[in-house]
Amino acid sequence: MSESPTASYAPVFGNVLEMIGNTPMLELKRLDTGPCRLFVKMESMNPGNSIKDRIAVYMIDQAEKSGQLKPGGRIVEATAGNTGLALALIASQKGYDLTVVVPDKMSDEKISHLRAMGADVHLTRSDVAKGHPEYYQEVAAALAAADPNSFYINQFSNDANPQAHYETTGPEIWGQMDGDIDAFVSGVGSGGTVSGVGRYLKERNPAVQMVLADPEGSILAPKVNDGLEVQPGAWLVEGIGEDFVPDILDLSLIDSAIAISDEEAFHTARELLRVEGVLAGSSVGTLLAASLRYCREQTEPKRVVTLICDNGAKYLSKMFNDHWMMDQGFIKRERHDDLRDLIGRRHLEKEDYCLTPELPLHLAIKRMHMYDVSQMVILDSSEKPLGILDESDVLLAMVHDDTNANLPVSDFMTRRLEIVDPAVSMNDLVPIFRADRVAIVADADHYYGLITRMDMINFLRTRVR
Repeated sequence: MSESPTASYAPVFGNVLEMIGNTPMLELKRLDTGPCRLFVKMESMNPGNSIKDRIAVYMIDQAEKSGQLKPGGRIVEATAGNTGLALALIASQKGYDLTVVVPDKMSDEKISHLRAMGADVHLTRSDVAKGHPEYYQEVAAALAAADPNSFYINQFSNDANPQAHYETTGPEIWGQMDGDIDAFVSGVGSGGTVSGVGRYLKERNPAVQMVLADPEGSILAPKVNDGLEVQPGAWLVEGIGEDFVPDILDLSLIDSAIAISDEEAFHTARELLRVEGVLAGSSVGTLLAASLRYCREQTEPKRVVTLICDNGAKYLSKMFNDHWMMDQGFIKRERHDDLRDLIGRRHLEKEDYCLTPELPLHLAIKRMHMYDVSQMVILDSSEKPLGILDESDVLLAMVHDDTNANLPVSDFMTRRLEIVDPAVSMNDLVPIFRADRVAIVADADHYYGLITRMDMINFLRTRVR
């Protein structure tokens, strides 16, 4: 059967870098957008899965043209992850070495991705502010200064950053919307998107509203809305929000700001996946939450655009992981006002992983590895605790005789159990932890789960927020 003469196909590219930009626009129709229409530009469909591909290729190109970056040189950058990933993509294609400095709150997926692409990754503290010697930008600048063959990209002060968005992202949005756009919602990571896209859109229509989506704890929303200089707080959303005003950020372009909590951002990103089928990153949760709030506040129809900045596959171990969300206190659980509230993985809710006594040791090892746990409770047919198997039990069994792998876990489990009733005091757990054991919470009716030291720490941390 012959193809239709009007059929069109995506082009064939000769290099992965040619695939950067010209991303599609998607209208979100299943979320409540009030009287407005909400469109998202799918920057996650860049080859590096984020909007940062645009600035990375442009900044490197400008550095090459100026002679600041020599063939075979080293690129150095401070990044929340996505700029580093974009630079790694381009460095691999152009033959540069790459050193990236990232705060230690970044997801494991981003760090593993960077290292898989050959980047030299330096982790720094995320609890210090600009000016501190261990602040990630200060560390990157020092590493670059120590290597005469390196070039410090410095996306926060690099004029090529907003220019990339002025020349590509802005015109694409304007063209895809046929010039009919009332508001653009964006966050600030380095300030390039707001400054570049904002300048382009305002030049064509000064009435376009530029709305800043900002994490609670960032200094930018208070500054935009009320002119306040505040001390930075802490937030878990990655890639946006600042504790300083980047050099390239043109705050005069921003008309208003909406502050979004981590909890709202994470739940909004999860809702986006569940309702619209779009797997997006944590910063998108902030942008989308702010966009939805803006849309729902309007009294007349408006056409609003925001960004799907990156792909959510980088956050599967965090906001898309129910256990991580529970540990952070972002998924509300039934309260019992006893020790059951301290259990990280509740057995009756089927959140934990247990063993049966006849299971071969090698399968127990496999499950411990699969579920990333260091101990598992062995239950009998009545769901009563018989024992506990931890890494030290496995180690002793395997060192003694590796054929033990085929024997049942009941042969190696610890039978001396620290079983506590859920009604006892939290203080009663301290001696158990001092003895390097875990507490097994159970009564005559049920086994409820384990309490480890970290479970208690998580409980205490969320209680004092």
